[in-house]
Amino acid sequence: MGIWLKFSAMIEDNNNTSELMLFGIPASPGIAHGPVFRFLHDEVKIATYEVEESDQAEEIKRFLEALEMTKSEIREIREDVAKNLGEKEAGIFDAHMLVLEDRALIEDVKKEIKESGENVEKCVHRVTGKYLSFFDQLEDKYLRERAVDLRDISRRLQRCLSGTTASGTAFLDEPKVLVSEDLTPSDTAALDRTKILGIATDLGGQTSHAVIMARASGVPAVVGLRGLTEKLRQGDELLIDGFEGVAIINPSETTLFRYGKVDVQRRKLINLVEQESSLPSQTADGKVLNLWANADTPEEVKKSIDLGCEGIGLYRTESLFLRTNSLPSENDQYEEYAKMVEAASGKPLTIRTLDLGGDKLLDGLNQQREANPFMGFRAIRYCLSNPAVFLDQLRAILRASAHGNMRIMLPMISGVGEVIRTKEFIAQAKRELDSRGEKYDPEIPLGCMIETPAAVAICDLLAQESDFFSVGTNDLVQYLLAVDRVNNEIAFLYEPHHPAVLRSLKQVASVAGEKNLPVTLCGEISGDPHFLPLLIGLGFDSFSASPSMVLEMKFFARRFNQLDVEKITREAESKFRPSEIKELIKNFYEDRVSEASVSETL
Repeated sequence: MGIWLKFSAMIEDNNNTSELMLFGIPASPGIAHGPVFRFLHDEVKIATYEVEESDQAEEIKRFLEALEMTKSEIREIREDVAKNLGEKEAGIFDAHMLVLEDRALIEDVKKEIKESGENVEKCVHRVTGKYLSFFDQLEDKYLRERAVDLRDISRRLQRCLSGTTASGTAFLDEPKVLVSEDLTPSDTAALDRTKILGIATDLGGQTSHAVIMARASGVPAVVGLRGLTEKLRQGDELLIDGFEGVAIINPSETTLFRYGKVDVQRRKLINLVEQESSLPSQTADGKVLNLWANADTPEEVKKSIDLGCEGIGLYRTESLFLRTNSLPSENDQYEEYAKMVEAASGKPLTIRTLDLGGDKLLDGLNQQREANPFMGFRAIRYCLSNPAVFLDQLRAILRASAHGNMRIMLPMISGVGEVIRTKEFIAQAKRELDSRGEKYDPEIPLGCMIETPAAVAICDLLAQESDFFSVGTNDLVQYLLAVDRVNNEIAFLYEPHHPAVLRSLKQVASVAGEKNLPVTLCGEISGDPHFLPLLIGLGFDSFSASPSMVLEMKFFARRFNQLDVEKITREAESKFRPSEIKELIKNFYEDRVSEASVSETL
């Protein structure tokens, strides 16, 4: 759990000029300091030579044998991770096994061997290179980070083909801070966690599998520190702050002292948050907040309900499709959705219909690459143009609704016609289930995601055809500001604090209030405690966030009241620049959380 408390003094040291500070992405909470261990990947040299047609069968045999050897290695790693970290973390390697068993990949390599007339090592390298190029070009951050997994598998496969052993990690005679360009899941699994103080990488993101495993291990980690490995020298020491995403090369004594104090204070705050975990979700003066969770597995659903969440505000159904890289049958979907709603134990599960298309492509669907996939043939547009796929999913959802409390949510809505057409599909799915004698909830609610400027502008019209709204802030911000949030050249323009974003949110909340329509906010800002009083002031009282943020949201909510909300909202609405609004809410958060820590100490 990360407490977002930051003291500007801790990064100011006028007496020190040798230390160097870099900013990355906070990945696993905690503070670590120690000598650097540079973990370098030993790339396998790819042999290249021609193979006679009569010997191609033998090359294919070598390839299949290497596949089996690689699978065996992955199984061993999975067993070790399950034993030491848990089944959820071990499940990461199930995706590795799916890749190794992927028929498309296997057949592509076989085809390459036959058509190129070259050895299997070169063919595997060429085919996996094509797959990696595809992943690297995706705009979906989660899918793009899966390229790390494929590189991990490709490297292991090449080692099996060449008969070399895996590089592993060098034996360390003392605990150190591990630094690397990037880490694969198997790299992380192989670490001797008693010898690793922390992890810092040039690349990576918050959803990478290596990061997930670092969190599970309790190892502080910062990723995305571009250029870090190039700046380090032999004998350097490194301090990493996994709360704020900061790395400091050769920190001064003053910096170490300040970070030591901050680490102690943060630990106190974490204890405070945990001590108050069972208290109700409300502000200091009793305004009740509805905290929902985003979840993609039954385990995450159960954890969220155990934390006291009102329900699941977002379940992304495309995760099932992407895991299998195929179109699951109606029955397969039904079984998955039924497990999810049963895990919710009577609390509502908001199931988002398929958001495929654009940058989320599946084999065999004849989908085309698009120049601008986020504004392309995706989500509700794809579903309405593929009735067979949509009806399969709707029937599965309806059948699962017999097992609990479910709501259907439609993504990427830009017009009322899309909602009306969906209702026609739902009516057809119900008729088909009636003819089969299947049970379902005939009154299952249907809601819209408000994540396009068009949806904001006509939210009063959409309200007439909807049972609830869910505001998807991630897409809404990039569409409102015309900023591709994964484009490094303009990423700095992606500003959720922008007045245009705040005005849009206020408009949606106002219309929902007038129409007496439930509205939930989801997306990154919904789980950011800094935003909480401002969002309440704009008219929201229902938020869907990752389960890990729920307790922090509850903790901070009890540190302010309605007068604070009105004051900070007035001040925010009077400011022109996103940076001013960001500073305003950050300072308010830090003041209140600092007061809580001080009062506990006293």
